[in-house]
Amino acid sequence: MRLVAAALLAFSLTGCVARTALDIVTLPVKVVGSGVDAVTTSQSEADQNRGRKIRKREECEGREMRRAEKQDREPDYSRCD
Repeated sequence: MRLVAAALLAFSLTGCVARTALDIVTLPVKVVGSGVDAVTTSQSEADQNRGRKIRKREECEGREMRRAEKQDREPDYSRCD
């Protein structure tokens, strides 16, 4: 009985130690990877930002066009830059 318990304990500790060692070894790689992700912009994020910028410009141009129609003048789109 003691032999079986000792064997189970030895195997469980070996796995635990190996897992901890693996976590310690891979930690610097994970830290650097997350730092790079925070600094760089992915293509999808760039596309989202570009789309947001285009929508805001179109909204501004629409407001300027309505203002110009009310005041019976040509729209000044330079305000939307």
